[in-house]
Amino acid sequence: MLHYQTYELDPKADWVTFIHGAGGSSSIWFKQIRDFKQHFNVLLVDLRGHGKSKDHLYNKLKRYNFQIIGDEVIEVLNHLSITRTHFIGISLGTVIVREISDRYPELTQSMIMGGAVMQLNLKSQILMKMGNALKSILPYLFLYKLLAFVTMPKKNHRESRILFVNEAKKLYQKEFIRWFALASTISPLLKLFRIHDSGIPTLYIMGAEDHMFLHSITKLVKNHLSSQLFIIPECGHVVNVEQPEIFNAQSIKFLKAL
Repeated sequence: MLHYQTYELDPKADWVTFIHGAGGSSSIWFKQIRDFKQHFNVLLVDLRGHGKSKDHLYNKLKRYNFQIIGDEVIEVLNHLSITRTHFIGISLGTVIVREISDRYPELTQSMIMGGAVMQLNLKSQILMKMGNALKSILPYLFLYKLLAFVTMPKKNHRESRILFVNEAKKLYQKEFIRWFALASTISPLLKLFRIHDSGIPTLYIMGAEDHMFLHSITKLVKNHLSSQLFIIPECGHVVNVEQPEIFNAQSIKFLKAL
């Protein structure tokens, strides 16, 4: 089972489950825990191969898919007897959240999607193809640093870049290649997500400087009646790290209004 950590406020309180992105771990939510645990039961999960979820059992699969990743999160929820939860995802974690919600809508109370990935623009497609071709040749950390810099290029994005690169250093080379291969096959799944409105209350929180993904989310919310968008000024991709006070306040306000 995946490594997890809980902060339980009250048996009657809503659960909020945090899902990190590729190369991160549950530690990226350290700026959220204090605020959220005052209002909700909180569940933090380390996805396979990340953080403390590095059991040798996770090395048996040579290739991953999003259903496998989602099922491992569901296993933790079942273990804890959590039958309903709000999900909060960041970056690639938003894809995992959306995949879970499509298969388990009765489990998903709402979704908050930070730095959401719902379409790859031309720049990101080129990067993924180049990285996929070179992933077995170049050191994985070089590729990750390149991706991090292209996604978060500005001076005020530096904290997010450093955090994610430091987390990526804890991954094994083979693990990085598996996750990179997973991300490189993501486009057909994202197309289905853009076409289909989940019907579940969803808040997208995006940085105004998220040049890779903001445009597609702006278009998406115009067609999905269950979704709304909040844009944080002077903020890049990793909104929960760069602007935690705004991210926390908007997220909690959204959840409390449901």
